[in-house]
Amino acid sequence: MQDMLVRLLDLPDISEEEKNLFEMEGIVFKRPITPERSIVVDWVGKHFSKNWADEAEAAFSSLPVNCYIAQREHEILGFACFESTAKNFFGPTGVLNKERGKNIGKVLLVKSLMALKEMGYTYAIIGGVGPVSYYEQTVDAKIIDKSEKSIYQNLLKQPK
Repeated sequence: MQDMLVRLLDLPDISEEEKNLFEMEGIVFKRPITPERSIVVDWVGKHFSKNWADEAEAAFSSLPVNCYIAQREHEILGFACFESTAKNFFGPTGVLNKERGKNIGKVLLVKSLMALKEMGYTYAIIGGVGPVSYYEQTVDAKIIDKSEKSIYQNLLKQPK
């Protein structure tokens, strides 16, 4: 998998998507707070991987937390971390299968990238991208040439 670069000065406006998700589905997007750490980390580990749970836990070492979640009442629907494994990196991110296709991932992505912009970055790296076309279409991200060897190249993987 390769890394991608995204220009943070040209992010799409997600205010309508976020408003519609709240009004139609009761979905709230927020940065979790410290008392929610174990809930978020456990959820990421259960629905995605232990490696991603480790990255989500690292996001809690910053205040405000370098993570956004989407929740409906007391249920987490998706998450997105940034600057949890490396400076200026976006990821990991994921949305429950049953909730995909509603723009939850898009809102989480753009809110996270906006947070990186607020931290002073002009560009951000999306690390180890899976769905390249999604990031190209959503935030006009570009593949970084020769990025197959990245910070993840010798990653020790946790058993599932």
